[in-house]
Amino acid sequence: MSATDFARRFLGTTRGQIVAFLRRGTRTVEELARAVGLTDNGVRNHLATLERHGIVRQEGVRRSPGAGKPAVLYEVHPDAEPLFSRAYAPVLTTTIDVLVDELSAAKAEELLREVGRRLGRDVGGQASGTIQERAAAAAAVLEALGGEVDVVHDEAGLRLRGYACPLSATVSRRPEMCRSVERLVGEVVGAPVRQCCEHGARPRCCFAVTTAA
Repeated sequence: MSATDFARRFLGTTRGQIVAFLRRGTRTVEELARAVGLTDNGVRNHLATLERHGIVRQEGVRRSPGAGKPAVLYEVHPDAEPLFSRAYAPVLTTTIDVLVDELSAAKAEELLREVGRRLGRDVGGQASGTIQERAAAAAAVLEALGGEVDVVHDEAGLRLRGYACPLSATVSRRPEMCRSVERLVGEVVGAPVRQCCEHGARPRCCFAVTTAA
């Protein structure tokens, strides 16, 4: 199931309907209950679950003209908004299409590697510790971006072996994007890295780390 399909299915559930209303603006429990046809307590239960997952949060109160208790206002947590966007993959893919089509192969690769270098800087640069510990730190970065990665050390050397790709929607069409991730991994590991990714409809990450001094 694609991220777009997942978001669409979620927004079709009761919790998804609550989130959809909150994306339009802050709402009270009573307002949400009327909107989705539940009791106030039913909405509170859904909100509690959404809060635990960091999707919604309390954002102030609304005071009524009388002396009653102020009503708590809820909103979608700003950090959760990207979960519901369907624009990132097509915009990124089209950006890479234009970049690769308009520039020379060498210049396009240079820019993609620079993207990876800056991402590496943004996550803190080279990790500390042994080469294995730094490789584990790079794997953690890829998992934080949505990958699923193991660090493997065998007769083939030290590798970050992925079972999924955090940029699969783009990499399946533009495998050049792996150059950015290759540079990102190299920045965190602090050693030369060579991408050995599997491409195609379901790409899988693979990065070989040079361990020789």
